[in-house]
Amino acid sequence: MILYMECEFFIPSAHSLKEKRAVLKSMLTRSKQKFNISAAEIDHQNVWQRTRLAFVTVSSSKEMAEKEMAQVLYYLESNPMWECLEHHQEYL
Repeated sequence: MILYMECEFFIPSAHSLKEKRAVLKSMLTRSKQKFNISAAEIDHQNVWQRTRLAFVTVSSSKEMAEKEMAQVLYYLESNPMWECLEHHQEYL
């Protein structure tokens, strides 16, 4: 089972692309290390207070994929440096 998730975040503390990328790089690196996922920034690369991220996980069952993505989303939303504006998931 392949589960794809997109999340859009607002980063109010970022006042430059450099500050945004510091927050983003830290969270993407930690997420990839902590969970069985692939992740990348897919939109708003040149906007300093917004980002859209994509995450993909591959699992042997739908339940395991959902559990993994739920943990990823919880982890991402726990960061006080940004606010999740929206997210959606789809099976591939």
